[in-house]
Amino acid sequence: MTGLTFNLKEDFWESVSIEENDIEFLYNHLLEYETPRTAAELAGFLIDEKIRAERQSIKEKRSAGGEIYYPKNEYDVGASIIFPSQGWRKGVVAEKRSGYNPDIASLEVIRVEFESGKFGEFASKLADHLLNDPPPIQDDDGLLDPSGVLETHGEEIANKIRERLKNSDEFVEIAGRWFPKALLVEINVGHLNLAEAILEMEGGGPLPTTRLLETIDLSAEINDTLAAFSLDYALWKDERFDEVGPAGEILWFLRRLEPPQVQETPGHLRYFKIEYEPADLSEDMQILEISLDDELSEIDMPPVSREAVDIKLIYPHWRAGTLPLSSRLRHLFPMAYQAPRIRFILVDGETGEKFPGWVVQREKYVYGLSEYYNEKGLFPGSLMTIRRSETPGEVIVEADTGREVREWLRTVLIGSDGNIVLAMLKQNVSSAFDDRMAISVPDPDALDTVWEKNRKERTPFEKIVVKTLRELSKLTPQGNVHASELYAAVNLSRRTPPGPILALLNSRPWFSHVGDLYFKLDDAAQH
Repeated sequence: MTGLTFNLKEDFWESVSIEENDIEFLYNHLLEYETPRTAAELAGFLIDEKIRAERQSIKEKRSAGGEIYYPKNEYDVGASIIFPSQGWRKGVVAEKRSGYNPDIASLEVIRVEFESGKFGEFASKLADHLLNDPPPIQDDDGLLDPSGVLETHGEEIANKIRERLKNSDEFVEIAGRWFPKALLVEINVGHLNLAEAILEMEGGGPLPTTRLLETIDLSAEINDTLAAFSLDYALWKDERFDEVGPAGEILWFLRRLEPPQVQETPGHLRYFKIEYEPADLSEDMQILEISLDDELSEIDMPPVSREAVDIKLIYPHWRAGTLPLSSRLRHLFPMAYQAPRIRFILVDGETGEKFPGWVVQREKYVYGLSEYYNEKGLFPGSLMTIRRSETPGEVIVEADTGREVREWLRTVLIGSDGNIVLAMLKQNVSSAFDDRMAISVPDPDALDTVWEKNRKERTPFEKIVVKTLRELSKLTPQGNVHASELYAAVNLSRRTPPGPILALLNSRPWFSHVGDLYFKLDDAAQH
């Protein structure tokens, strides 16, 4: 015979909302332990508390005043009775009468009024009944198991806590950890000025909070964790300081000593949005866009988790000394809960040389590779491999470089009219490259004038695409141009993801598709 259980409703944890009493509990917990917590940690404590409350409720139901109902017993009017088989409901005997079973002479029926106001009728003085031998009471409901609930529902509850705390003026968050604002240690202007001096001596940073606290004089009676969190909050509010650590690590940098290219998006990476409908692209076009792996693509990219990713440089990133923070690359780089900029270390996979890099999360690029590109002799179209390092906070970059050879490459020249001219010329090449996307740029400064000209004159996007396709078509006898060639070449003069280019090719009659994503310009169709 199975036991009586105290089951929660199946959707109890899914339907949990964070109420004011929950916030009060979390506040008191943080006050008691003086330790900032993540939303996930708070979820664990709240789950424990709710389970404790539910178990207490069960105990109260068990011990509530009243007699356990057994059919064999006799009950007088006015007696309080508890019914375990009905969720431990409590009722009072309102009346009783004789039963109508000729086989049981002593049978009585009691009419019970429950606390809800409803009535029910039950047998009494009934010697032979299943409920006269009650099963053992159990309270091992899986929904009351803290570890199981945390594993199944912890993330959902943590998200609810996070949203509730974000909307509260009483709590502050630093690097994913929360603490009541009113309980923070006071950090004054002198402390902050000292922190600035320390960072300046270190070239701007990055330094962990513990290093700053070694010099800043706070009371020894203050909990170290609380002292660090309080200083973090004060630094975070002061515009002189920038938190640049990856998720789970807090590092501070002087904002004025950060590279300008991480404070403001480099001009070659700025994209002025072009409206188009990604769903209008053919299946082949969508596959191509995914393979080009542009960080600005609007098409849904499949998630990846590879240890190494190969990429093809395009001119804007080569010129800016950056990498795309695309869907395929993103997981290889350190990320953060709040920090818009993350300082980390890039490692030359060939020499082991280390140099600083910056993840700029919102604008989706990684800065810090200008010297690397120059030393390796890379150019637009060069192939690179980005690799995960076993050392936290480091990312390995590799380029397939070797003996210098002479190769025919599309080469950018600037015509007398100030526009781009493309020609096939012999160039010295020392790195592996993609044949379709390789472009030699002998004079980047001269090409910058084209960018400035397009910006000032607001050259229409379609005009740039047509002119670029016309230039590329001169380089082959058939005049056919692959869509990836066009994408790479358009980005010589305007930052554009593949989608708008492909959508334009798919919607204008003067772009003639000749198969396998090769296109030809039909000048006659333009008139």
